[in-house]
Amino acid sequence: MNSKHSHSYDGYDPEDDQDDRPPSKSMLKRASQELQALGQQLLDMPDSRLIEIDMPERLRDALADYKKTRSFEGKRRQLQFIGKVMREVDSEPLREAVAQYQLGHAHNALALHQAERWRAELIADDKDAVTRWVADFPDTDVQQLRTLIRNARKDASLDPEKRNGRAFRELFQFIKRAMESQDDDAAPAGQGDDA
Repeated sequence: MNSKHSHSYDGYDPEDDQDDRPPSKSMLKRASQELQALGQQLLDMPDSRLIEIDMPERLRDALADYKKTRSFEGKRRQLQFIGKVMREVDSEPLREAVAQYQLGHAHNALALHQAERWRAELIADDKDAVTRWVADFPDTDVQQLRTLIRNARKDASLDPEKRNGRAFRELFQFIKRAMESQDDDAAPAGQGDDA
């Protein structure tokens, strides 16, 4: 009998007590700030993406009103209102939509940085860089690539006021298209490997 009482304090379980307590002010404030932050992330997305997200009309209107508001104080109050509206909404699908958008945005930024790096390497040292490029992108029209590199170098050798940048842009677009084409070709192959 004694051991029974050592595990149970006359039927009192501290975990049960925590479930019955209302959330503290700091917990409520933290939750409200998180919803406002999520609202800000939604506002940072382009309208074309927001339209695709399933959300209550009241929230959609609150987001639209924020974008129409000009004053700092008005925006602050509207963001608080967005947080309040979001308390009544299942925020998980909204979080997922924001995460997907941010992941796609990060992937695009990384691809642009890689294309810029390739362009710089190809202009700086076309012999080794072209060899590495062709190893990574075997379907490349090497003659066209060499012409684009040559044109970009000619443009770079001009005085700054005489440069037009067109050759740099054309080389960049060529590199970007080749990288995107390879990504498109790799996607179905990767899916097939899993099956």
